Amino acid sequence: MRSTEIKILIGLHRNVNALDKKTSKIAAEYNLTFSQFMVLEALYSKGDMSVGEVRERILSSVGTIPLIVNNLVKMNYVERLSDEKDRRVCILHLTKEGYDVISKIAPKNEAMVIESMEVLDQEEKEKLVYLLKKVGGKLNGKKSKD
Repeated sequence: MRSTEIKILIGLHRNVNALDKKTSKIAAEYNLTFSQFMVLEALYSKGDMSVGEVRERILSSVGTIPLIVNNLVKMNYVERLSDEKDRRVCILHLTKEGYDVISKIAPKNEAMVIESMEVLDQEEKEKLVYLLKKVGGKLNGKKSKD
């Protein structure tokens, strides 16, 4: 019999995978991959960022981010800018075309996530957020606060 902790981990993975598959379908309607959507969404919600910041935000590997960015540049959704403080750093910026496409996709994706969470009432959602932050803090070496 599996421990409760392993059941929680498996449940988290299954739920994230199911949501990611739904996001992939939405992105595919606009000829984007899941990873391309994630980069565009990060820039849409947080503004210009370095390639490294985007990579950390979307949890991508160092090897795949250049390919994702190159394809988005070819699609004219993202442009590379030089960092005025450090020429070695590349800043990613949404073009008008990129903004236009992600501003259509992001609300659809958010609606899908909200719909997927309708099985929980507001109190359950808040408790889940609290519990995830509590575990996340422990994983990141922080002391949890009750």
